[in-house]
Amino acid sequence: MLSIHEICSMQILLISSTAMEIQPQFANSAQVDILVTGVGIPATMYHLQKRLHQIDYDLVIQAGIAGSFGKEPAIGETVLVQQDAFGDLGTEQEEEFCTVFDARLADKNEFPFQEGWLFNNNTLFDSSTLKKVKAVTVNKVSDDRLLKRQIEHCFHPHIESMEGAALHYVCLHEQVPFLQVRTISNCVGERDKKKWKLEESIKNLNEELTKLIQQIAPTPNPKP
Repeated sequence: MLSIHEICSMQILLISSTAMEIQPQFANSAQVDILVTGVGIPATMYHLQKRLHQIDYDLVIQAGIAGSFGKEPAIGETVLVQQDAFGDLGTEQEEEFCTVFDARLADKNEFPFQEGWLFNNNTLFDSSTLKKVKAVTVNKVSDDRLLKRQIEHCFHPHIESMEGAALHYVCLHEQVPFLQVRTISNCVGERDKKKWKLEESIKNLNEELTKLIQQIAPTPNPKP
């Protein structure tokens, strides 16, 4: 994995599910390519893997908003995802959800999984002050309280998104270093969408993303 000292000529792929989550300033960097994958697991997997087969990148950064399962991380806070899982991949009977691993439909330790999780061991985590969290990725954002309870019972996650585990799955298979950066826009299961802080969270996301990219791949000083 890359360390903070191996960044002189890094080529970064910055991906997001929607264009509104990434502000235009990143398009001005020669070291950063931008890819808008579309929303959800299938679109992320297809477009990310296609791009990685076309161009060799030193690092992939996925940026976006997410929901929080509790008071921490707080709305507006930006975090790094250290482990992710497919939160609704499994079976359900009489309101009881069972993961594909617990249902013995898949091996929880078959690569790239470890105990059913997709871990990111990138050493860049060591140099970041952002909080490291556990996430799940779901196919739908819902205000269903039963679904929330099921996910909390099975995974005990901090946050949820609709694309994160797809990033981890593809990059682990392709052996490409990656980071997942998320800013909290809402509480999971919140029925009143007026309480969601989309604009604030996107602003905070891009501020932290700018700092992170500048740290990883500093803009060279212009020659006199």
